[in-house]
Parts: sequence; C-alpha cells; structure tokens
Amino acid sequence: MSEVSEVSWEASVEPDAPVDAAPAQSELDRKINRLFPGVVVRKDLVKAVKGNAIVPSYVLEYLLGQYAASDDEATIQAGIDTVRKILADHYVHRNQSELVKSTIRERGRHRIIDKVTATLNEKDDVYQAEFANLGIKGVLVEPATIKAHPKLLVGGVWCICDIEYFHSDDARVVPWILGSIKPIQLSNFDFEGYLAARREFTTDEWIDLLVQSIGFNPELFGRRAKLIQLVRLIPFVERNYNLVELGPKGTGKSHIFSEFSPHGMLISGGEVTVPKLFVNNANGRIGLVGYWDVVAFDEFAGKKKRADRALVDIMKNYMANKTFSRGVETLGAEASMVFVGNTSHTVPYMLKHSDLFDELPDSYHDSAYLDRLHHYIPGWEVDTIRGEMFSSGYGFVVDYIAEVLKSMRSADYSDRYQQHFTLSSNISTRDRDGIHKTFSGLMKILYPHGEATPEEIEEVLRFAIEGRKRVKDQILRIDSTMADVKFGYLDTGGVWHSVSTLEEDEYPAYYYRERREGTETTADGGEPTPGGSAPTVEAEAPRQPEPVTEPPLFEGHREFQENQRGVSFDTLIIPYLRGAGQITIVDPYIRQFHQARNLMELIEAIARTKDAADEVNVKLLTAENIESADKLRKQLEFLVKIKQGAAAGGINFDVAFDDTIHDRSIVTDAGWRILLGRGLDIFQYVTGDAFDLATKLQAFRQVKAFGITYIREGG
Repeated sequence: MSEVSEVSWEASVEPDAPVDAAPAQSELDRKINRLFPGVVVRKDLVKAVKGNAIVPSYVLEYLLGQYAASDDEATIQAGIDTVRKILADHYVHRNQSELVKSTIRERGRHRIIDKVTATLNEKDDVYQAEFANLGIKGVLVEPATIKAHPKLLVGGVWCICDIEYFHSDDARVVPWILGSIKPIQLSNFDFEGYLAARREFTTDEWIDLLVQSIGFNPELFGRRAKLIQLVRLIPFVERNYNLVELGPKGTGKSHIFSEFSPHGMLISGGEVTVPKLFVNNANGRIGLVGYWDVVAFDEFAGKKKRADRALVDIMKNYMANKTFSRGVETLGAEASMVFVGNTSHTVPYMLKHSDLFDELPDSYHDSAYLDRLHHYIPGWEVDTIRGEMFSSGYGFVVDYIAEVLKSMRSADYSDRYQQHFTLSSNISTRDRDGIHKTFSGLMKILYPHGEATPEEIEEVLRFAIEGRKRVKDQILRIDSTMADVKFGYLDTGGVWHSVSTLEEDEYPAYYYRERREGTETTADGGEPTPGGSAPTVEAEAPRQPEPVTEPPLFEGHREFQENQRGVSFDTLIIPYLRGAGQITIVDPYIRQFHQARNLMELIEAIARTKDAADEVNVKLLTAENIESADKLRKQLEFLVKIKQGAAAGGINFDVAFDDTIHDRSIVTDAGWRILLGRGLDIFQYVTGDAFDLATKLQAFRQVKAFGITYIREGG
C-alpha cells in the first residue's frame, strides 16, 4: 500500500477526449462479423453515404449490405464508393427530376431509386404508378406486379425501377413505361442459421448487437435503457401489439418506425382517417392495417387535437378484437398499433394534477381505449439523442433484422415463463394479454432460440408486467369503476414478488392518489398504500405541538432501480456523516473524470453541511489505474485537484492506494458503516452542459441500478 499526499505537477482536469469516428474493432465486432458474414454493416457508414439523399436508413443499408457488408477496410471503402455512385446515378432528387426525365428520354431507358405508389384507375381498369421524387404519374403497372407487391397500393414502397420513355401522338397515352420494379427489401434469409449464431452470443453481447443494429452505442446505455429501446421493436415481431410511448421531445420515439423497417408505416396523428387506416366504404379498398405490419402514429399527443369519434370507436374494436367492418363484412388484420407523442410536463406534475396520459386528445383520454394498450414505454427515461450516442460498431443490416422479426410474428413465446413463475390470480384477462404479448415479443427478440435461464426469464417478465401496470394504474385514476389489480407473480417456491413502476418508487406521494374525484391524499406517517388509493386521515381534536425530533436514521438495505431520479448524496449519504470527524471512503474505482467528479461532489456536500469552525478528515482508499502511464497521471491529477478543493472547505483529504481492495464502503468515527454496492459511481452519463440541471443537481440525474446498506456500529 502506498500513500499519496502531494503531486508536484499541475494540469487542467478535463473529461476524456471524444472517441474517434471509426475506432478499432472490438471483440464483439469481430465476433459479429465472424458469425453473421454478409448481413452486418458498420453503422456509421449510413451517414457517410447519405449526403443529401432523403431516403430511409433501410434503403441505404440495403445498398450497403449489397456492397459493404464486410470488416475489411478496403472492401468497405470500395463498397461506399459503389453505393455513392449508385445514389449519384440513380437516386432521384426532387430538384433534379426534370434532368432525370430528360435522361430517360434521351437514353430511352434509365434505372432510378424512388418511392412508388400505385392506384387503381377504375374508369380504365388499369393500375397506375406515381413516383414521389420524379414527379410523374399515370405510369401503367402490370396486375402481376401489384399482386406480388400489394404495399404499392397503401403508402408506397421504395423501389429500384427501370423506366422507359416512348412518346405517342395520342395525348391520352402516358409516355412513361415501367420496365421493371424491385422493392428494396431482402428476398430471403436463413432463419436456422440466425438461431445457430444466436447461441454463440451471451445475452449481454446479443443485447449490445441489437442496440448497435438500431444505431446506438451500447456503452452509453444501461441495461434498463437498452431494454426500453428493444421494446420499440416488439410491434415488428408481435401481431396486433398496441404500444404507447409518451415523453420529452428529441428522444427518438418515431425513428424506429420511420427508418428501421420496410414493414412499418409512420403517419402523422393528424392525418388519420377511417378510409386511410381501415377501409374506404365507397370503393371497398382496405387501408393501412391490411398491408403493413406496424402502423405508427407520430405526434399523437396534444389535448387540443380533434379526433373523429367514429375512428376512435373503430380503433378500439380493432385493438381489442383484431377486426373491423367493411359494410356487412367483418375483416381481420394483424397490424400492430403504435402511438408516440410528446409530453409538456414533468412526471411528478402529471401525477399530482392528472395522470400519465394527460397529453392525449380528449377522445383518446378514455379508459376503454387506454385499456387496449399492452405496454407504456416511459419516454421520460430515454435520453435526448446526442451525437456521441450513435454507434460506429457493427450491427445487422436493418432490412435483414426486419425480415427476421417479421418471420417470427406467427410464433408465440408467451408461455415460456410458466414453468418458473405464476402471475397474480386477480390480474384480469386484458392485463394478462398485455403482459403475455410484451413478454412474448421480448423473448423472441432476446432469446429466439428459446434458451434462457430462470433469472433472464424473470427479468423479461418483470419488465412486461411493469409496462402493463403503468397503463392500468393510470386508468384507475380516470375510471373509478375499474377494479384494483395486484401486479406481481409467484415463483416455484410460492414466494410472492410484487412489481412496481419506476415513477411509483420515485414519487410515492403523488402516485398513490385517492381515486375519488377532487381528492388527493396520501397515507399519514408511513408508506403510501399501493393500488391507486391511499387511506384518508380522520379529523382529530387540536393538540399541543410536540417538540420536533429528528427521525431515526434508516438501518438496513435499500435498492434503487436503473433510471430512477431524485437520488443525491445529500439524502443518501450525508445524514450518516453528520458529526463525524474522520471519514474513510473505500472505492477502488476513482480513476476516470466522472468518478473523480462524484467524489468531489460528496466532499462539497460534506463542506456544505458541517460547522464552518470544524475540520473533517477524509481518507480515500483506492486502486491505481495501471492501464497506462498516461491514465495513471490523469488519475493523480484528479486526486490532487480534489485535495486542493477540499482544503478550502476545511476538509483534510488524503489518499492511499491498495490494488487488492474490491468492496466499497464509507466508515465514520460517528458509528456508521455504509456498504456501497457500486461505490460512488451511481449516476448515469451527464452532459456537462452548464444549462443542464443534471450537471449541477444530482437529483435530476438518472442512476444506475445499485444497492446500499446502512449498519450502525458500536453502542
């Protein structure tokens, strides 16, 4: 063990330098390329080839998958050049449409990449195509083409097309002729090979591969945050799945549904009509739900938005029964429904004044409609998208994973938990369906090969229960006739495990509101009562005020969930350090900038709460960063800066190094021992932006999952 009290050099302390755009391949990247050759691509390449082409990511990755699905740098570069040339020669920019039409005329035939929509001309009994960017319409399409690609009729499909030009003296004849058409999507794949390769990955590796496939760097996401991202994929792998996500702007809620898959359709919430979505009774034509796997409604929130009552009723029936009517005929469809929208208030504000569906239009703020939702993604837990969050690692070509997910829609994994766990007996059929569909979808995404440990199954089950509980608890606020539900499960030993939502643990005073109209009371002098209601406090005769006494400090163990807010050193640790003259902190990982910052923030809190006339001795026992000489030098600089800063607050700070320590704790001479599961490194990434509240106030940060134990020692 070595002591450090001073270091002679001075240097500015800065966060780690940003990662290069294309770092060396990780072990996971090499494994991905080895087990999925030809169907994975480096995720930063899309930006490299996109330029000003306004096309979905799956179109670009389809091309990259053809030419740059490799880990060989020369092959990648040659592939990028090829894709750029294809886009330059064949992608139609709106502002260059006349030039492209001229090229077709002069050459007689030219290949283009454009979004194609087809309609039936009943008068002439022919199908006609319209090209979005090229700006031509009335192009004849063979019935066989429509039969092979029916999505051309609803919403349109991105295609590679050969267009011919033949002018006729007959003004009624369109000169444009469709020579060939090929939708941009994978034609086939080896599902058994997919399952065999999945078995070679650990669960953590597989989750990281999926997160990279979405386009994000998994290193910047915790386990819960990764699962939230993957829940967005469930509508693609699960039939008739009803999902809602409400949260702040800029968190990527609609990205998955517009960019990720050729089987999803994103439409504005204000553009929804019965004919467009279900059926046009005038001509009998089926709407979007008949042709797309996922129909997502963007910008769905907004109290002032008007909604067609007939549409709401048809949607409720479809979400519950998977059917809708065309005249006297009842039709079925399997499209999943996704509703995404922005919130304008914080979670505690919504819980105190209304509910977590507060932002929805009045027509949808209805218990019967909301009860059809299977899962509520807490969008407020999702970070605002930042540049450094995007991945430069390898992930599936999105068209490939989209086809994999589509192929699994008919599979049912909803019973995979039943040999290990049993749901609460008072969970209603609709609640059970919501839990089952979320569980089945996540299991297909994470464990398509059907091999999962009881602990892994339990994790997925708890996540599924929580998402449905979030829906039901808010319905209980809206509709007092709904029965309370006890959400949880029994294990094989008969032990009951209750499930709570994160906001329930964060804001219990607001979460457990009285369900009677106009009343918002919580339990007095204890934990609020679960289940949506809290006991009222009976009136008592006036009493003389009693002397104010500090409540005794909690002894025992506490657990905190990932993404939880409202946690700070001021409430978590400082009350146990009051009156201490000697504090020993044991944490082997005070090495990086954010870890040193956390320690400094604890020292700041000690300085704020101690008597100005007192001095406190703080000793840190940590381990040296032996990864490199430069990293060790940085670590020592951080510790010297902390020592200098602490001295100004009357705190004597010293450091000792011991490379054998593992456990993390804080021990005081005032009789408390605090066991820190994660040490002081409990907070998730903070931007450092001076205008971000989370930079200065810990209570506004999300935490990593951790536990803490308080032990009173001595008398």
